[in-house]
Amino acid sequence: MNFSHIDGGKSFDFGRTAAQYAKYRDIYPDTLYRRLFEIGVGRSGQKLLDIGTGTGVLPLHLAGSGAEIYGMDIAPEQIEVARREAAVRGLDKVQYLVGDANHLPFADNTFDGVTAAQCFWYFDKKKVLPEIRRVLKDGGIFVKIYLTYTLDNEIAARSHSLVKEMNPLWTPEASGSQDMTDDCFPGRQTEHIYCELPFTRESWLGRMTACRGTLASMDAQTFRRWEERMRELLQPYPESFTIRHLLILSSFIVRKEIE
Repeated sequence: MNFSHIDGGKSFDFGRTAAQYAKYRDIYPDTLYRRLFEIGVGRSGQKLLDIGTGTGVLPLHLAGSGAEIYGMDIAPEQIEVARREAAVRGLDKVQYLVGDANHLPFADNTFDGVTAAQCFWYFDKKKVLPEIRRVLKDGGIFVKIYLTYTLDNEIAARSHSLVKEMNPLWTPEASGSQDMTDDCFPGRQTEHIYCELPFTRESWLGRMTACRGTLASMDAQTFRRWEERMRELLQPYPESFTIRHLLILSSFIVRKEIE
């Protein structure tokens, strides 16, 4: 994939990171799932859709709620990983499909809620927003989610700088947090939650490997150099540490006009 407004149009492919994403990016804090429940996502009997689901992290964690959940992503490699994990866990109320969120293969008024985590800036908003509105029931909820590390931690700041050094076009700050202030529908409610997330040197390396700026977009030689330098960078630090993160939720109750 490539988009003119992201990383200067440089191509990236999250399918290349499917294994790493599944192993190292399942890091959303419990606070997220509590807040989703409190605002009306993840209730028994609901029908939910997670677009841009990647390796299916959100549906896997919401599966115990009693809701029927669909996860959709354009990358077949990621959906394969998501299906495999759902099968291992015996989650019969979670279904994954390959598809483009700009063209949702569902009937009108199907879902009580639609979620989009770490992905909404990749969609064509002129196409995806009418599709979300169409498949939501009247009074259904749409939630955008963004989790990012903050740069007030030395490990995070140095890691971030290294990716920027070796992939200068990578601009995560130009996509993620800025997108959360868009008024997709009337009545946006946005909240910011800070949390400390635990890592080891290996899991932090894995988390950075699964970001758009490294394995998804670097050529093989550049990625190998980056990985070597990251291991050198992390060596002086303790085996275990925490990294401060910012969790942003923007939610919308979608009211449909009476036709």
